Amino acid sequence: MLAELTRQQQIANDLANASTPGYKADRSTQRSFAELLLANQRTGLPVGGLGLGVEIDSVVTDLRPGPIRDTGEPLDLAIVGEGWFGVNTPQGVRYTRNGQFTVSPQGTLVTAEGYEVLSRTGGPVRVTADGNVDVRDVGVFAVPNATKLGDNLYAGDAAGQATGRVRAGALEGSGVNPARSMVDLIASFRTYEAGQRVIRTIDDSLERAANRVGAIG
Repeated sequence: MLAELTRQQQIANDLANASTPGYKADRSTQRSFAELLLANQRTGLPVGGLGLGVEIDSVVTDLRPGPIRDTGEPLDLAIVGEGWFGVNTPQGVRYTRNGQFTVSPQGTLVTAEGYEVLSRTGGPVRVTADGNVDVRDVGVFAVPNATKLGDNLYAGDAAGQATGRVRAGALEGSGVNPARSMVDLIASFRTYEAGQRVIRTIDDSLERAANRVGAIG
């Protein structure tokens, strides 16, 4: 039941970001606890195995590029193919696929949080007087094994420029499939309810053992 609670929180977070540009969906993997081999203490004969349940082993992020949609906004940028935008945050350089950018008072390209977008050389990207950017100046970095941090930001060590190209006036859509997420959420609820029924059955059995089996006629 605890494993399913974690899964439901992950799926709910995915559904909340179904329309967030560049968002990457998560998938939870499970592993079982070690099984106990039961044996008859009197005869030594094996009885069988006893499973102790499952737990969340890891949460894996699906980093495949999402669909591209046109917006017509000149500061909306999408990466066609592999790669990440680099942004300069107070915690250091972070990476994102969310290209919904704006212009700072200093005339540089920034995220909605005000983080400067990095150029190919690691400096700021200048926005022209007519509100456009040269997409050839925007850095597209290769980040192997990027790790999700939250707020659509990822950590990792850039390994040079990636093969993807920047497209202006477009955004990468969310990697969440709402229909699949809803099916997964319903299945998780059913599994959680099954666990509740098991606990209720055990409680009923213990109540009978305490109140009836030991009763004096």
